[in-house]
Amino acid sequence: MRILGIDPGTAVVGYGVIDTDRDEMTFICCDSLTSPRRSPIGERLSYLYTKLSQIISYYRPEAVAVEQPFVAKNARSALALGKAQAVAILAAANQGIPVYEYTPAQIKQRVAGYGASSKEQIQEMVRLQLDLPEVPQSNDAADALAVAICHLSEVHLQNILAEQEK
Repeated sequence: MRILGIDPGTAVVGYGVIDTDRDEMTFICCDSLTSPRRSPIGERLSYLYTKLSQIISYYRPEAVAVEQPFVAKNARSALALGKAQAVAILAAANQGIPVYEYTPAQIKQRVAGYGASSKEQIQEMVRLQLDLPEVPQSNDAADALAVAICHLSEVHLQNILAEQEK
């Protein structure tokens, strides 16, 4: 199964692709997309949609996992992130790829075993689980890989539960 993880943002979107064969995870790629600075929101979202559509076409994931915006004190930021999240969902849906959404706490729980893990702990767990020589340089790309790993963990958990019900 190939999974594309996306860490949405209106300025920078991180993405990471992993393959899985049973219990083996393989790192394929990760990077970040930076939308044109100081351009109107519509242009930035269009740019991100186009680039994500190209990435989906090229890597052909079987699932796309997207981080949900964290709503703390700044509702304006959360709304902007929601727009970027919607663009990521639309790019996948338009190519018939199922999309799964995860909260930051779910991602931390699935990747590091603790829902309040620090960003550094998550990035180190991503490095270890994917057997990378170092943490990906882009924080957004590392976060996107964590989203992909979270989805894989969720799929494994659902499969175990389904087997137990039989």
